[in-house]
Amino acid sequence: MTTSAPKNELTARQRMAIERVKMPEQDPAERAGNFGEVNLGLAEAAAVREAQRCLQCKNRQCVRGCPVEVDIPEFIAKVAEGDFAEAAEILFRTNALPAVCGRVCPQEIQCEAECVRGVKGESVAVGHLERFVADWARQHARTGETTKAAASGFRVAVVGAGPAGLTAAGELARMGHDVTIFEALHAPGGVLRYGIPEFRLPESVIDYEIDQIIKLGVRIECNVIVGRTITLGEIRQEFDACFIANGAGLPVFLNVSGEDLNAVYSANEFLVRVNLMGAYRDGPERTPIIRGRRVVVIGGGNTAMDAVRTARRLGAEKAMIFYRRTEAEMPARTEEIKHAKQEGIEFHLLEAPVEILGEDGWVAGIRMQKMELGKPDDSGRRRPVPIPGSKHEIECDAVVVAVGINANPLLTATEPELKTNSWGYIEADETGQTSIRGVFAGGDIVRGSATVILAMGDGKRAVAGIDKYLRKASVMRVSSRDRSRP
Repeated sequence: MTTSAPKNELTARQRMAIERVKMPEQDPAERAGNFGEVNLGLAEAAAVREAQRCLQCKNRQCVRGCPVEVDIPEFIAKVAEGDFAEAAEILFRTNALPAVCGRVCPQEIQCEAECVRGVKGESVAVGHLERFVADWARQHARTGETTKAAASGFRVAVVGAGPAGLTAAGELARMGHDVTIFEALHAPGGVLRYGIPEFRLPESVIDYEIDQIIKLGVRIECNVIVGRTITLGEIRQEFDACFIANGAGLPVFLNVSGEDLNAVYSANEFLVRVNLMGAYRDGPERTPIIRGRRVVVIGGGNTAMDAVRTARRLGAEKAMIFYRRTEAEMPARTEEIKHAKQEGIEFHLLEAPVEILGEDGWVAGIRMQKMELGKPDDSGRRRPVPIPGSKHEIECDAVVVAVGINANPLLTATEPELKTNSWGYIEADETGQTSIRGVFAGGDIVRGSATVILAMGDGKRAVAGIDKYLRKASVMRVSSRDRSRP
């Protein structure tokens, strides 16, 4: 039921006087031992009050900061009025995965970073409000407008059921196209399901939002590895267009001695075992995983934070992050760093691994090198430089390497016409068009490891290019038939 609230008639001064809402959270001591969601979501009254902080700017800079261009002021205005049903309608028009985005998107460097309110105080909590509306819609079985255009007669294949592929599939289905997603794993969701822990993104949320896409008529075929089970060439024979969004899941390792020891994981394998294969659950059905007493995670991004916080929840007495730069250079979200510290994660900064130490084939420790920051490298960040004579050993019984991923060559190696760059990523223009006519690509397989929302933005942009390509192909076919008539 929608809450009754006054129209958003507050003056700008009154709105500016409202303090930003605080997201309710599980107690850190309790959540460090369970996989329940950390952030608990806003109550209705808190959501309305937060929405009333929005100044409803005519120059909608927040929308420009959003990779999928959600109608932010419009849906927030409805929340401020207590009209949550209409807020959901507005939100679903532009975002296929709002409950996901409300939880994992880095709003602080995107829409909220552009919020005019942030110039003189704290920005509007766009992410919290997006999550609130999406959760309200799910709890009240409100899924937004699902009307579709008339069937176009075109068939489109999507490779990968991650954020880019799901977004593109939903948009294409609404346009009337017949869409089939080919997913390599046994469950759809891509990085949403295998890469992000339950305590940040519950499986039930992923399932619900994927179900809404399926209800549009999208078919998802799992356990299909394009490049092995089926080739891109075979897909092109059956479908009128194809969108490749298979991610970039090839782990990067450290290239140090000892990486072949037992209990050394890539972050990909570690998180897949826990998230997708249920290693965190009790019972005989869960997949095996080494639950280390002292776990070292190498890296400073969101994946590293997910891995070290997962290790803590699996029972690690000491769960440690080692990062070769300072906290200021860490690419992880500020919220994830804060939550990790609250949960007792140890941060060891300006340290880099030089060797993993073993005993009887198992991890026994790791040798680290202290670093200092030198001149900026190609990324613009100051390059870590070893400090002579500072090597030291850390006792541990498991190591998780979370220093990045590369493009997986399974698909591209079987399609020589598909141009890739020197790192193995697919080359595509601003519309997603690749070197092969009718084949488009987006997400991590084009841009490298990035955020969920950037992948979704790629999916939306590619949809426009795919639809234009299909309509043009249709006109050309009709014209060709007309010319062939006697």
